Amino acid sequence: MRAWLRQHRQAFASALRKLRAQGSAAVFSSLAIGVALALPAGGYALLADLQALTQRIAQAPQISVFLRRETPRSEAEGLGTRLARDSRVRHSKFLPREDALARLRGTDSLAEVAASLGENPLPDAIVIQLNESTPAVLEAMARELRGLAPVAQVQVDSDWARRLAALAGVARTGTGLLTALLALGVVAVTFNTIRLQILTQRTEIEVSRLIGATDAFIRRPFYYLGLLQGLGGGAVALALLFACLAMLNNAVADLSKTYGTVFQFQFLAPADAFTVAAFAGLIGWLGAYMSVSKYLREIDVF
Repeated sequence: MRAWLRQHRQAFASALRKLRAQGSAAVFSSLAIGVALALPAGGYALLADLQALTQRIAQAPQISVFLRRETPRSEAEGLGTRLARDSRVRHSKFLPREDALARLRGTDSLAEVAASLGENPLPDAIVIQLNESTPAVLEAMARELRGLAPVAQVQVDSDWARRLAALAGVARTGTGLLTALLALGVVAVTFNTIRLQILTQRTEIEVSRLIGATDAFIRRPFYYLGLLQGLGGGAVALALLFACLAMLNNAVADLSKTYGTVFQFQFLAPADAFTVAAFAGLIGWLGAYMSVSKYLREIDVF
């Protein structure tokens, strides 16, 4: 175990020396990786912030329950009280038919129509808002309400929820595809960087193999080199994202004041930032693995 750990320390130290020897080339490689990863990371951060903003300012979807006209007022009010006590319901309001007609008469475009009515044709209604407003939950609650005897019709205001969920799904898919494409670019950058490093050490690799060095011993420093380059790129990506969000917040501050609110784009949560760095290190290691494996097969050292 000690020998294994010592070999890894030596390989890590060798990778650090190679990284320092690359100088500006290592800096530009990390910068290229960082720019590539900053785009999907920024998309993820902006998507999360915009979803939170939309949920905060958008009107919560409602379920309008229209009761049968022959339903006694006491029974209608009792149903409203029962729904208000339901744990799934955040807010419930009973709307008598008289109040509904008064609202109709108070609407300028419909005032004449309401005045020409004889008997009030409007039913009693109950308007409810749920704690969870996903389309599936809204539809499930609507089906349950339609099964109640006093209920004549149930109208679900869930179109906007469906649109929002669909747009969020498209945005997530787009971010995922962008991440995959740019990850391939990062792998290519690391692949070429490691390949150039291997070519400069071809003689050293061949001599090491002749004196009995194992495959793992020869490969290990290059794996660490790819990992370090990836982690460096991840750090650059996080720094770029932080700087870009700071500049965006300066511009958004004036816009949010015009709406009487305060809004700022938030940086990634610690867990998400760690995930970005770890992902960068992983694809850096993958590029190194592919480069070393391809080169060693070509020269047939092993």
